[in-house]
Amino acid sequence: MGRSLFMLLLMLAVACSLKDSLAQETGFLDRTVLLDDSEHAYQVYVPRNYSSRQDWPVIVFLHGAGERGLDGMSSTHVGLGRAIRFSPEKWPAIVVFPQLPPEENWHPGTEPLAMDALDQTLDEFATDKDRVYLTGLSMGGYGSLFLATRHPNRFAALAPVCPSIGGYYDYPLLLAADSTTFSESAVAIDTTNSTDSTTTIDWALASSVIAEAISGLPVWLHHGDKDLVFPVHISRDLNEALQAQGAEVYYSEYPETGHNSWDNAYTSDDFITWLFNKRRTLKSSPVE
Repeated sequence: MGRSLFMLLLMLAVACSLKDSLAQETGFLDRTVLLDDSEHAYQVYVPRNYSSRQDWPVIVFLHGAGERGLDGMSSTHVGLGRAIRFSPEKWPAIVVFPQLPPEENWHPGTEPLAMDALDQTLDEFATDKDRVYLTGLSMGGYGSLFLATRHPNRFAALAPVCPSIGGYYDYPLLLAADSTTFSESAVAIDTTNSTDSTTTIDWALASSVIAEAISGLPVWLHHGDKDLVFPVHISRDLNEALQAQGAEVYYSEYPETGHNSWDNAYTSDDFITWLFNKRRTLKSSPVE
């Protein structure tokens, strides 16, 4: 009896050890998400010391226009992915890297590429659903604001880097939180910063619409003061609008810096510490 019990316990221990070892796939992992009956590749970063015995924070990172594609990997080459490769110890989180197809932007039709990838990640790994963070750079900064206005209750904090709020190039102005389309309410007054001379935009009003939608989220904005792609007034205006809403907002403006403010943002120890200290609060509790 004693020998049989010993052998049973030994087999159970081996089985548990095997299960744990099989679950320890780490690094940048290939995954796919289904959209309109087509598979779209994306990446999930899993820290080397990942263990299912604890719940891990999750970051959704949205890439810039230059990383669009079908390879599922380019989204890890610039911004947060690069920061993780240089200093993985600073990023003890599972990170989701969705990828937009060529010529696409963030809108209701592409939203599932990020949100479904997030949901798949939450189901696959041991995660803390109250510590899900959203960030993105350039087009991804625009995308992070887009997703945050539509799903403010899913995230614990938001960090747009050199974002647009629309009105430049082919980026529609973003609308409020509970809408499925984009806003024309801010197209009214000022032409000085618009790339389309036939379009008039009230930038303060446009910022206030977004700020109201995301005011329940802690936000840290990043922008270079010499940005020639998405001018610095975008983050300045949004910062002021969030302050007017009484939101928790921080703003880092990097002097003598052009569009690439992401290297500064994702290597900032103050920002990283702030981010990982955030938990979803009652003000932004889930309603979905």
